[in-house]
Amino acid sequence: MTDPDDAWSVLPHALDLALGEGEGDACGRLAVACSGGRDSMALLHAATCWARPRGIEVHALHVHHGLSPHADEWAEVVAACCADLRAAGAVVVHHVRRLALRPARGESVEAMARSARYQALTRMALESACSTVLLAHHRDDQAETFLLQALRGAGVAGLAAMPASAHRGGLRWLRPWLARPRAAIEAYVGRHHLCPVDDDSNTDLRLARNRLRLQVMPVLREAFAQAPAVLGETVSRLQDARVCLEALAGIDLDRVRVDAGLATPALLVLGPSRARNALLHWLRDELGVAVSTRLLQRLAEELAHAPEGRWSVGEAGWLHHHRGVLAWRPGPVDPVPAGTGGAEDRPEALALQITGLGEHAVPAWAGVLSVCPVAEGEPGLVLCPGEVLTLKPRAGGEQFQRAPQTPPRALKKQFQFLAVPVWARGGPLVWRGAQLLWVPGLGLDARCHAPPGAASVVTLAWHSVTNG
Repeated sequence: MTDPDDAWSVLPHALDLALGEGEGDACGRLAVACSGGRDSMALLHAATCWARPRGIEVHALHVHHGLSPHADEWAEVVAACCADLRAAGAVVVHHVRRLALRPARGESVEAMARSARYQALTRMALESACSTVLLAHHRDDQAETFLLQALRGAGVAGLAAMPASAHRGGLRWLRPWLARPRAAIEAYVGRHHLCPVDDDSNTDLRLARNRLRLQVMPVLREAFAQAPAVLGETVSRLQDARVCLEALAGIDLDRVRVDAGLATPALLVLGPSRARNALLHWLRDELGVAVSTRLLQRLAEELAHAPEGRWSVGEAGWLHHHRGVLAWRPGPVDPVPAGTGGAEDRPEALALQITGLGEHAVPAWAGVLSVCPVAEGEPGLVLCPGEVLTLKPRAGGEQFQRAPQTPPRALKKQFQFLAVPVWARGGPLVWRGAQLLWVPGLGLDARCHAPPGAASVVTLAWHSVTNG
């Protein structure tokens, strides 16, 4: 067991092991994210000591968030540290990126600052031609991250917390001290007489991590002295589990993926747990959609009993299930189609003057009717600028002729024959007097097709623009 007075000595060795495993020095440059705090100042010093005998430049990357009145002072402390290291013979380049963060009401300052910080670090590292960025997170940080994710109800990916090594944005991100305790860093700072800054926000109990660090972790350590180390081991196992689940999802998705989405019969054969895992990785990793555990559970339970269905995923878009295929559609959920509920808020009839090609807004139907030119060889209708059409909801009894030489049939029969999903039936019916011209999901009625050689031939399309 390391003597407390010598705890600092494990850090250079850990750094050497981390950098020796990869290509951190392949380009002769190494970046270190340095806020000016204790952990990152210790890492900058240790990285410089490691790099100097190897002839490697160290690039200190500092992000000025502009959120604290002391931010200028922190930037000056990092600059002074870099100057001291250069005076001692090290090759250190100092970079600062200033941000102007303005959190919106209710927005998480922590999340916004974290996202902006990584974007700024990425830009600075790439502009400096560095391939590796060192981050100063340690074992206590890892334990806190695990507990925070657990309290937020995270799955395996969230509970796996921070990886020791990751590739993102064209860079390799290393956390060489992730298995080392905070006490070792404190000892290192004292041993080398470093002068880090104290971030006053670290005592702000409005922030969840601070409440955990200052109020919960001391009690936890008192009751279970090895808690940070044991939680770190748990995270390591969860990281292995995450890799295995990702591999399994890849295998399962290869089996169930079709051009339009996922084949639900094959998906359901996997069983609820594997189906949820495949859905999670399909939505999150392939489509970039954040999805809740509750929605995954609903999908796994309801898909077997919902031959037609749709599920909203917030503002990102929605999922629809039709004829054994689950597909993703970005954007807001279309309004409830007329004739399937919700039509009571629609006008019984709405006159719309067609001024020409282009989009014609229909606020009462929360959408846009587009008048489009017809591709060569495609059917269209003769529609003159200034003509007034009538938009109506489905009332029942309407007859639609889908093609010449076929009999007109009820809309319900035509929807079933052409396998038009419920979500594609939204929007008004378009009439010219008593003649039905166009039906959403079916198109132009064959009885109004323009004769060969006719002028002003167009077609129609409907687009929903709100959640209705």
